[in-house]
Amino acid sequence: MASIDLEKMLVKIKNTQWSLADIDWEAPGAELITEEQWPKLKEFMSDLMWIEHVGARAFAAMAKKAPNDTLREIYSYFHAEEQRHANAEMALMKRWGMLEGDEIPEPNINLRLVIEWLDRYADEMPVYVLGTVVPMLEIALDGALCTFLLETVDDPVCHQAFEKINDDESRHLGVGFTVMEMQGHGKTYIKTVQMLAPLLDPRLLLGIASYFPLLNKMRDNVVAMGLPEEKLYAAMNKFEKIGGRTADGRRNPWFQIIRHHARFVVDRSNRAYHVPVDAIVRLTGYIPRRALPAVPSWVKELTYRPAA
Repeated sequence: MASIDLEKMLVKIKNTQWSLADIDWEAPGAELITEEQWPKLKEFMSDLMWIEHVGARAFAAMAKKAPNDTLREIYSYFHAEEQRHANAEMALMKRWGMLEGDEIPEPNINLRLVIEWLDRYADEMPVYVLGTVVPMLEIALDGALCTFLLETVDDPVCHQAFEKINDDESRHLGVGFTVMEMQGHGKTYIKTVQMLAPLLDPRLLLGIASYFPLLNKMRDNVVAMGLPEEKLYAAMNKFEKIGGRTADGRRNPWFQIIRHHARFVVDRSNRAYHVPVDAIVRLTGYIPRRALPAVPSWVKELTYRPAA
């Protein structure tokens, strides 16, 4: 994957927009979901659509901090695309009888905490922080979770929807890795240290405290569904390989941080990392939902309806 021309990419993004109405949600194939698959698939799809919406909120924040007008417009499109992905995944859940009426799936407690952090602080984070985390999550979605879903679900409508979703995600990744290289370009020691300054920001530390347990919970959920651990390793290796393909990419200090952290997440044998993070996952499980603030208003934009 070579660095891309952002102006040409923006034109391509505009020319490849799609809507939920492009898919026949009533087409045959829903009956191919087995009784055995259904409960775990419902939880998996719920988590997946909330991760898409987390990505949407991150892109909205990045659009505000983008260094030029082209990137600002690209991120605005990506924000809308991630919302569309979440809506398409809700439409699949509706098709498979996993949602009643206009019900929106409940995010697990760790996703709920990340959503709350994003709502409060994402707009204040430097673009290079979110701009490195998002490609890592998109590689995990594209290279592991979505591929696994298509290997285990036979419904042709699911395959049709994810063909469109994966095309979008490939453009998100192309832009993401190009921007990571732009941020590493010509970095001196002093500039590198300046880029690491947000690690001392208590708002970012709060985000890390919610992000780490979410990744552990998601990792274990997809492995319990049957995703081979090798696929997680392969996804993280892809992030390392593409993100570090140039000297500029390797000079981005946030690429180095996220790359090492991703290794910790997928390697369950690293007890020094996983024991304390697992303990946080268990602790967050005791948080009563009524103790959390109201769901942010942007979450209410979710809908499975094809008109959206």
